[in-house]
Amino acid sequence: MPLQNTLKALADPVRREILNLLKKGRMAAGEITDHFSITGAAISRHLSVLKDADLIRDQREGKFIYYEINTSVLEDVMLWITELKGDKNDAEKE
Repeated sequence: MPLQNTLKALADPVRREILNLLKKGRMAAGEITDHFSITGAAISRHLSVLKDADLIRDQREGKFIYYEINTSVLEDVMLWITELKGDKNDAEKE
């Protein structure tokens, strides 16, 4: 189920853009919202989906919540895709 949650989270272009923003460093929810023309509530929902898929982590500091990317899950997905794709040399041997 974790891979399914990850792929579902990555399927949405807004969530992919949030990950692109976070690859530059951690950001507060308000800073993320400023990059989009959708409501803060919608961004909050996207952040929740990303967090449920373990693609991001959050940390409360005072009245702010900061988000950062969790690259280990993305590395697992990339490894799975690489294994799925297989080695070209293996395909040529068959």
